[in-house]
Amino acid sequence: MFDMFTPTRMQRGVTTRTFNAENPQGRKGAAAQAASRLGVGRKGSPALDLHPGQELVLADVDGPGMIRHIWITCNAITPADPFVYRNLVLKMYWDDAEEPSVVAPLGDFFCCGGAVSSRVESLPIVVAPNSGFNAFVAMPFRTRARIVVASEHPDTVKGFFYQVDATTGDELGEDIGYFHAQWRRSNGDLGRGTDHVVLDTVRGRGVYLGTFFSVTSLERYWWGEGEIKFYVDGDEAWPSLTSTGLEDYVGGSWAFQDGLQKDPEPVPHTYSSHSCGFTRVATKETTRFSNYERAMPPQFDMYRWHMLDPIHFAEDLRVTQQMIGDWDNGLFERNDDLASVAYWYLDRPIGVDGEIGTREERRPR
Repeated sequence: MFDMFTPTRMQRGVTTRTFNAENPQGRKGAAAQAASRLGVGRKGSPALDLHPGQELVLADVDGPGMIRHIWITCNAITPADPFVYRNLVLKMYWDDAEEPSVVAPLGDFFCCGGAVSSRVESLPIVVAPNSGFNAFVAMPFRTRARIVVASEHPDTVKGFFYQVDATTGDELGEDIGYFHAQWRRSNGDLGRGTDHVVLDTVRGRGVYLGTFFSVTSLERYWWGEGEIKFYVDGDEAWPSLTSTGLEDYVGGSWAFQDGLQKDPEPVPHTYSSHSCGFTRVATKETTRFSNYERAMPPQFDMYRWHMLDPIHFAEDLRVTQQMIGDWDNGLFERNDDLASVAYWYLDRPIGVDGEIGTREERRPR
């Protein structure tokens, strides 16, 4: 998932290109030509306004090459709606494919659920205060890469800043896979005992890169006992890989709390590291879009990357997540609002556009 350059090996024919509002086509010798009140080339076009229904092309580049870094920032709230980060949809197309291989709400792709930005300090995704969304994921392409943001927001998002950094002329072997990411949501409608599908059966050879979860607790008591299950290469009734609980899967333990006790009330602790994190706990609404009290169903964000413990599959992969809770009387089935992003590499680009839903269907609780 990383393609680190070696300073002592200077590969011939590789060119670096940057795409942003100062140079939308990433052309050589054509950046920073717009004028500000300070003059030509003095920060004349740092950002764009993103209009309702607009599909903004962030980068369109011929290959072979590699997307190396994506940086985006914009306001989280506009006068018409407070859920910008769920209403903007990030899409990526590889090698002239008609269907996108990456489809996710902007915030969720960068490990920020509920249309709220939180601090993330992992190797592939970094979200720096305030709302500086960064992806350092290697995204190879052989003939073409096209990255777009589609606005399904009802208002103009003023001041949309972005930058895509890529190299072209890279040597890509036959074993280099294509990056994929897909958002899915079980909106409290599955019924108890039904597992959330993180990734439906994907066929081909690939490597699973990681998972982001945004959980909205719709029932009382602890929500994180469910196991994630990886059905690999023909697994049917039973998976080959599983965890011992959701908080365990993302590197935590004992409910992310300072202790298991009734008095005083436990306090959850967030954390963020290179491969796993529990980054957001929210029980109060902060958009100020109403004149009423601000309590809301508790929301929690967490991620897990498999950079150091890769999950390989040769034929197919399916990933599911249980919703199981715990209280003094033991484990019980839950029915929560669970959104996820699955990230993986595959031997060919496939379309993943079927689960994003409408803007209303993505609306946070």
